[in-house]
Amino acid sequence: MPGVLDIKRATVYRGETRVFEELSLDIAVGEHTAILGPNGAGKSTLLKLLSRELSPVPREDGYVRLFGREQWDVWDLRARLGIVSHDLHHRYSDEVRGTDVVLSGYYASVGTYDHQRFTPAQRHRADHVMDELGVTSHKDRMFAELSAGEQRRFLLGRALVHDPGVLILDEPTGGLDLNACFRYLEIVRRLIRDGKTIILVTHHIHEIPPEVSRIVLLKAGRIVGDGDKRTVLTGDNLADLFETPVTLVRANGYYQAMPGRSR
Repeated sequence: MPGVLDIKRATVYRGETRVFEELSLDIAVGEHTAILGPNGAGKSTLLKLLSRELSPVPREDGYVRLFGREQWDVWDLRARLGIVSHDLHHRYSDEVRGTDVVLSGYYASVGTYDHQRFTPAQRHRADHVMDELGVTSHKDRMFAELSAGEQRRFLLGRALVHDPGVLILDEPTGGLDLNACFRYLEIVRRLIRDGKTIILVTHHIHEIPPEVSRIVLLKAGRIVGDGDKRTVLTGDNLADLFETPVTLVRANGYYQAMPGRSR
């Protein structure tokens, strides 16, 4: 079975800046993975590469494949892969209703428009997703009136209307209070139990669910660590990654980074 992601020797630019040089990474279906790195590591560029907003420099021995294919019709890809990013969050107008955030997933638009049409089945699916995410009571409220946690759940619903098998989540709990953070993480864990493959792109250690077993460490456009969480997610590795002393604490299957002592 083709993997979710197969990147081989990809060189990627953003403008004049080379972010990746001969990057290679593969992730299998069912392999819940956290891609962890500081600001400037290349995480947002990787997301744009996966969403097809960026392309690698063409070369015979390099490629970026999703589900075994280099070329995709974007409509077909959305049924397989859902991406919830910070960029997407910031693009939404304050005046978009919650229900329209979810429905906009059918057209990959930011909000809905008069010319767009939705079938009864699509509206039923959107209602079901909102119910599953616990936001039905807020569906007629404007985006600006929602809490940050509610906004994130509506954006997750936007991806879930297609029922994709794989979800890529970009720092999903950043800026949320404890209650909203814990509720979101429980939703992610439920999606994993339902058979979704989760790829988490973050610099927040605390939002890595216990079910995520693989950690990829990304720094300055290079993979500097990759493997089983118990081996890769250590205080020493995080200290090197973030260039600051780190003490790692574990509880209930979660990890948290605390300030460490200087070496």
